[in-house]
Amino acid sequence: MIDQLEASLNYHQQALGLRQARHEVLAANIANADTPNYKARDIDFASELKKAVDGGQRAQGNDGGGLALSRTSDRHLAGEGPARTAGNNADLLYRTPSQPSLDGNTVEMDRERSQFADNAVRYQAALTIMNSRIQGLKTAMQPE
Repeated sequence: MIDQLEASLNYHQQALGLRQARHEVLAANIANADTPNYKARDIDFASELKKAVDGGQRAQGNDGGGLALSRTSDRHLAGEGPARTAGNNADLLYRTPSQPSLDGNTVEMDRERSQFADNAVRYQAALTIMNSRIQGLKTAMQPE
């Protein structure tokens, strides 16, 4: 039962974690707008979400989604570390500026602000959807 609940919320959980990680990257870009030679970074949200969701399904199916521990004896318990989540180990990409600056900084504040605001709105929407899913599941579990 718990596995089914976890599976039904996995996509939204991964999306929220990835949105939060992207928010941190965009905030770092904005904070370093005046730093010489700073290269703006971003996350390809669609591909990272696909990797995170596929990795989560493999981890649930126990076909290599987590980190395997080596055992020195067959009597030792087999252990696995956590599978890759959306927030950690996301591949950061460098953003190509349309007008590079003389000091080597590639942060374009207008682009960063719009991406930051867009990500914040999408994070809030994902949070609202997740909350409504949880409320729906709670309602379905209530006795009549």
